[in-house]
Amino acid sequence: MNVTRGFTGRPRVHDPGLPPGQYDARDDWPVLSAEVTPDLAASDWSFRIDGLVEQPHTWDWDAAHALPASAYDGDIHCVTGWSKFGVRFGGVSLDAFFDVVRPHGSATHAVARSHTGYTANLPLADLTGGRAWIVWEYDGAPLPPEHGGPARLVVPHLYFWKSAKWIAGITLLDHDEPGFWEKNGYHARGNPWEEQRYSGD
Repeated sequence: MNVTRGFTGRPRVHDPGLPPGQYDARDDWPVLSAEVTPDLAASDWSFRIDGLVEQPHTWDWDAAHALPASAYDGDIHCVTGWSKFGVRFGGVSLDAFFDVVRPHGSATHAVARSHTGYTANLPLADLTGGRAWIVWEYDGAPLPPEHGGPARLVVPHLYFWKSAKWIAGITLLDHDEPGFWEKNGYHARGNPWEEQRYSGD
């Protein structure tokens, strides 16, 4: 797969609230997926954290909903150039899941994986301290399947390809291990404010 540098389409308008190279999508929420949207019912969904943890654990839909509810209110940014202001996702902070599994001190990175097989790598520090969520609501309604429902990972301070749709699990590692887009030329971390779109940026 070739990664094309540069994006065309809407003109970029300077806005101090936008990361460089982004435009305000306003009411639009483009649907961008590396895979076909799965037919995944909430009753069939599960989420597991394993790897460098004291107690690997799997949650089904009801068990995940039994954890303390949390929400993200803020902005999201896609590597293809759009940003959305003032979004609201409802779910559970990843910190609540990590409290159950208790990551080892040697864990430094994570690989998030979807029920479709998609993967994304992240530094563990980007997933803790109230910086990431497992969500199943958007704007007070169930998260639509095309946007990752029944549940997805949300890591809003990074480009949105890191927020794996149809989240199935997270494996903690003591090293970085590239995910789907990272193997195809995208940046290992993906900080929008530093325009970390591609490897080498």
